[in-house]
Amino acid sequence: MKPVQVFHVSPSLPKELNALMELAYNLRWCWDHNTIDLFRRLDRDLWEEVNQNPVKLLGTIKQERLAEVASDESILNHMERVLEGYHEYLEDRTWFSTLKDENPDLQAAYFSAEFGLTECMPVYSGGLGILAGDHLKSASDLGVPLIGVGLLYQEGYFTQYLNPDGWQQERYIDNDFFIMPVKQVSGADGKPTMIQVEYPEGVCNAAVWKVALGRIPLYLLDTNIPENRPEHRCITAQLYGGDLDMRIRQEILLGMGGVRALFALGHRPNVFHMNEGHSAFLALERIRMYMEKYGLGFAEARSVVRASNVFTTHTPVPAGIDVFPPDMMDRYFGGFCKNLGITRERFLALGRKNPDDKAEGFCMAVLAIRLAAFINGVSRLHAEVSRKMWRDIWPALPVEEVPITHVTNGIHSQAWTSKEMTDLLNRYLGPKCLKEPDNAALWQRMDVMPADELWRTHERRRERLVAHARKKLQEQLEARGAPPAEVEQAVEVLNPEALTIGFARRFASYKRGTLLF
Repeated sequence: MKPVQVFHVSPSLPKELNALMELAYNLRWCWDHNTIDLFRRLDRDLWEEVNQNPVKLLGTIKQERLAEVASDESILNHMERVLEGYHEYLEDRTWFSTLKDENPDLQAAYFSAEFGLTECMPVYSGGLGILAGDHLKSASDLGVPLIGVGLLYQEGYFTQYLNPDGWQQERYIDNDFFIMPVKQVSGADGKPTMIQVEYPEGVCNAAVWKVALGRIPLYLLDTNIPENRPEHRCITAQLYGGDLDMRIRQEILLGMGGVRALFALGHRPNVFHMNEGHSAFLALERIRMYMEKYGLGFAEARSVVRASNVFTTHTPVPAGIDVFPPDMMDRYFGGFCKNLGITRERFLALGRKNPDDKAEGFCMAVLAIRLAAFINGVSRLHAEVSRKMWRDIWPALPVEEVPITHVTNGIHSQAWTSKEMTDLLNRYLGPKCLKEPDNAALWQRMDVMPADELWRTHERRRERLVAHARKKLQEQLEARGAPPAEVEQAVEVLNPEALTIGFARRFASYKRGTLLF
């Protein structure tokens, strides 16, 4: 049944607290402890209950509490300090600004199937998304002109729980985008910005949402809108959900729809980065656009597009890479390859290690490799593995000359350092130590930090982690109807003084967990 009318209710903040909404809708708060402390002060219990989501917090908190806060000078002063730091962050001179004369027109688009930004934005699964999120956060700190492009999943990736018999089960959470730190993009006429992609059964519309991440915009596409037919509305339902047919639909939307969204919003990136092969169809869409706009042939357009594409491969085994059967590619791209003016076999050869093998499927990683000028693995060892995996694409080259290089993955240090540890580092090394993690002179001051104080801080963090694990275990036991005695025993599990190694999500063999031992 369709609703007669949909209402979106916004919180009524006292004018003294209007700045809280501005802070809530920029995810810089998720790596700034002062901002997190500010939101926590509004209602400590509710902050945890809403999964540390400031937008939901402001929409859920009692009006009486807001009135109290509006007259609390201590909190108001805290808010002013946070707001001042936020504006200074946005306006400060950055690392990239010192290089701007050398790269005046650089704008890079970063495509990824998932972005791990913060817990209240569950549009990620694991390492690939966390890396993508850290890339955007680091780009914001450095001032790199980066634009993120992804999908806004209605249910995201599943969370795990145990049923009464102890079996692992999956639970999907229905995301309400209107109480998350994300805003729908609208045009000058006030109407939502829409893009379209074509599927065999017809045109699919996608709304565009924007996440502000410090200085970086992240655009996410959403097909769960009334304008779409049911089979299209579910395309952005789940991350890595469904069958191969759903996967190819998502990847068409991400790659081809993502390019169209950027151009619809007025962006003209001159570098397109494919974070894993999920977004590789972006290269085909860019070729089509160059052919249409400039009257180029396929070979010419391919050369132009390839020069500005970058591909990062993450997966060290073929089994983890999407491969679509030829008949599926015919169904989705039969008309498209005619638009490119090339034969079916020439089109399918773009995604085959052996272009002459007509039985070989269409591999997204191969497509990205063939249409990118720069290809990298995510560590020196991974690059070696990747050169061996894909050497057949360059049969005339010795494996050591296969053009796959590497970067060494890192993290966004501010987002991964606790408040307690941050305070300790700031006290002895100064506030720049996490903002300039490559400044060796700062880290040489570690000698002045008392070892016992560092160890006590580490122990406190371990104790808090164990306390958190115990609390979560108790909640799970209660939810599955465990006996009271078993629930009570949960407060004794784990020892904060023992080395404990745990695994989250899944423990696939290719993750090489035995290396830990």
